[in-house]
Amino acid sequence: MSWPVFVINMADNTTRMARAADELNRLNIDFTRFEAVNGRQLSEAEVAAAYDPDANLRRARHPLVMPEIGCYLSHIALWRQIAEGDAPAGVILEDDFVAQDDLADVLKALEADTAQWDIVKLFSARVCQKVTDTWPLSDGRSLARPYKVPNTMLGYVVRRESAARLVASALPFSRPVDEDHKHFWELDLDVAMVTPPPLAFGFQGGGTGTITAARRHKPKWYARGALSQNLRSLRFRINYTVKLHWHRTLQRIAGQ
Repeated sequence: MSWPVFVINMADNTTRMARAADELNRLNIDFTRFEAVNGRQLSEAEVAAAYDPDANLRRARHPLVMPEIGCYLSHIALWRQIAEGDAPAGVILEDDFVAQDDLADVLKALEADTAQWDIVKLFSARVCQKVTDTWPLSDGRSLARPYKVPNTMLGYVVRRESAARLVASALPFSRPVDEDHKHFWELDLDVAMVTPPPLAFGFQGGGTGTITAARRHKPKWYARGALSQNLRSLRFRINYTVKLHWHRTLQRIAGQ
């Protein structure tokens, strides 16, 4: 396989990195560990340069916590590295995955795939995912275009040209990175997925904690504003659903 494989990992999360390395080593997949951006250690100036809280209020379901900001910056840094590299695409994995035995075969098949796509997701939590198109990929697995782009950035492939385009439009951001990709029409992204997925969630403990854990420790103002936060989340879901159906309808009319 000629595409580089990167594993995003923070220095404190040694157990997660060891388990991720074990998964890839047993499959003879070469990889590079990428030092994740620790959102908790960012300065106010660094946060201000990356994150737009005013746009977040208009466009997102909730304010971003610091680990989400660090997560987004980690993916941007890897997009830049892939965009500036020689390989036609790169593989990005977060360090809490478990790989199926045929992951290497899936990645090799993706290298040979000639379909037009920007990103291929290697994981989806949805068992019955609605798709708009599907075609064979490897033994027992297919490529499909999901009607609704899956959550999480557990593992995916991004083409070099697409990575360059993502870098150019990423900053400042106002939503989590996976939410931005779910709004594919804003970024003109063609997102496909491997089905059934060759990755699953694995060990999620670690010294630095997780985004989910950070959200459990909400500030006092969040609890006092629970009603307005719920209304904001409802507004977001309605807005997203309407736009999703609209843009999928336009694609169907255009014959895409």
